[in-house]
Amino acid sequence: MLDGKTIAFLVAPEGVEQVELTEPWKAVKQAGGTPRLVSTEPGRIQAFNHLDKADTFVVDATVDDVDAGSFDGLVLPGGVANPDLLRTVPKAVAFARAFFDAGKPVAAICHAPWTLVEADVVRGRTLTSWPSVATDLRNAGATWVDKEVVVCTAGLNMLVTSRKPDDLKAFCQAAMDAFGS
Repeated sequence: MLDGKTIAFLVAPEGVEQVELTEPWKAVKQAGGTPRLVSTEPGRIQAFNHLDKADTFVVDATVDDVDAGSFDGLVLPGGVANPDLLRTVPKAVAFARAFFDAGKPVAAICHAPWTLVEADVVRGRTLTSWPSVATDLRNAGATWVDKEVVVCTAGLNMLVTSRKPDDLKAFCQAAMDAFGS
């Protein structure tokens, strides 16, 4: 259970894969936690169903206004454009890295590990991701495996990763376990 825990969901203003945002969000709420949408810009973010525009979601805070100390864990949803945009914003990269520095659990799915590569926190860890991210992870010093979900406890924090929307059930369960520990 996540009673009293607040989980940050870091997303770019455009390009997040909707189901990779909404399913973990629901899982946090069902576990008794409070999800908060953090982005690089205020207002609303535009989600996508693969390449098609989907719903928009209200941003709770920007990376300029929060720090990792205000949260108990971090979810990095995928989508191709989402992490590609996040990794170009130094404050977003620093926000993600701060969870590792503080030993807090992080969950990343699909292309989201690109943000972690930029944050230089994957070296010596075992992860999974969308297959096209594998070379980037290996080049950053990670071990990449093709599994539904990987829970890596190397380093100070727990890192949960999955490959794609089909893995969401396992991803959400492993993430809630990590956030609840």
